[in-house]
Amino acid sequence: MSSSSASHSPQSARSTGPVIIRRGDARYEAARLDAVWNERKPDRFPDVIVIASDEQDVVQAVRLARAEGLAIGVRSGGHSWVGNGVRDGGMLIDLSRLEEITVDPVARTATVQPAAKGPALQTALEPHGLFFPTGHAPTVGIGGFILGGGYGWNSRHLGPACLSIQAIDVVLADGTLVHATDENHPDLLWAARGSGPGFFGVVTRFHLDLHPRPTAIRRTVHTYPLELRDEVLAWSYATLESLSTAVEFSAKVGFAPGLGAPAVSLTATAFCTPETGEDLLAPLEAAPFRDRAVRALVDQPTTMAELYEIADRLTPAGLRWAVDGIWADGSVEEILTAARPVFDTMPDGASFVLWMLWGHYPPRPGACWSAQAKAYLSPNSGWTDPAMDLSHEQWVHGALGAVQHLSKGLQFSDNNIADRFDLGLSPDNAERLEKIRAAYDPDGLFRSYMAPGESTTAYALATHRK
Repeated sequence: MSSSSASHSPQSARSTGPVIIRRGDARYEAARLDAVWNERKPDRFPDVIVIASDEQDVVQAVRLARAEGLAIGVRSGGHSWVGNGVRDGGMLIDLSRLEEITVDPVARTATVQPAAKGPALQTALEPHGLFFPTGHAPTVGIGGFILGGGYGWNSRHLGPACLSIQAIDVVLADGTLVHATDENHPDLLWAARGSGPGFFGVVTRFHLDLHPRPTAIRRTVHTYPLELRDEVLAWSYATLESLSTAVEFSAKVGFAPGLGAPAVSLTATAFCTPETGEDLLAPLEAAPFRDRAVRALVDQPTTMAELYEIADRLTPAGLRWAVDGIWADGSVEEILTAARPVFDTMPDGASFVLWMLWGHYPPRPGACWSAQAKAYLSPNSGWTDPAMDLSHEQWVHGALGAVQHLSKGLQFSDNNIADRFDLGLSPDNAERLEKIRAAYDPDGLFRSYMAPGESTTAYALATHRK
């Protein structure tokens, strides 16, 4: 077996035990703030923060929570926009030190701990000619990403990352660490494949099926004047079916660095293989408005490192971020008409709307992941002034109310249930999930989805009224 390791060494040597920080301790506030990547930190205060260094630390933490009657929230990479793991009261289990990656190139599998990031996993896989649909932002930990379904790089072709879960090592509510497979814990694996922050255990290691690495990655980006917005978006919606599934296709409306004015950009990234060939992006050059592009990058070779750098520039650290999204189903005319309030009330500055044409990957009976449509509409807003929190939150979450009648759900990666209730699962799968939760966590030790009173908009509104 060949193995690769991320920034943490293999954990054969036992740690000295978990770091336990109680509210009021000198280290508490730094640990609470560090648990959220977003510069906008939630106004929620766990009673206890436990920083784990290995699986046995997690076992100790869960047993301590049971003994003290503390509900548990979990932080993997800390990239949740709303800080879902950081809740009022209870315990926060911080997994940010669990970053180990091992690769078996013969079996085409990997074991990955929850805080490992996409770039580290891609680096470990590259020498073996292997690939995994990691999250788009380089700061995303694999844990929250994959439990939430995981629309990652080349997921239109490979499927959401959760469908590649082979097994998990997970600490259950009774404090036991189990290796769960489809044979010994089928319901648990079903729930792990897409239940997001509603999952009722602490996954300490994912066992993943891997995929052949693309032989080439190529990228086209066209940027058009904002007045072409509806025409560009409608054309992209109609063009999707003519593109190979190995092409990831999206548009962005709004903030355009270097132009000095909002614009609409089309981006297509082709993950080429010998079977697909490399001529996958030519259809973009046939767009009827192609001669009106104000700038264009056409069919250029790129790398995963470059893609991560581009994604990092899209939502850079250091800003206060609010993000939401909705899977929208219907004709493109219906969607664009409904979405006009989203586009037309966009705040100035680093705000934009993503139009992601990713949906319709076939669902599987072995996964609870089930919310999708052809288009995903996602408002993103970044700002610096805390006094602007409420206005940005209200645009990001409130504007989507105009599209609600077309909704097929949300992606758990955006974690917005508390601000704009919508289902991240089909109704049948949501009902089944609660039955499985009752069997594995009958006392409700693990936190589930956030309630409206915990939402970032609720906190902004409370601050605004003071």
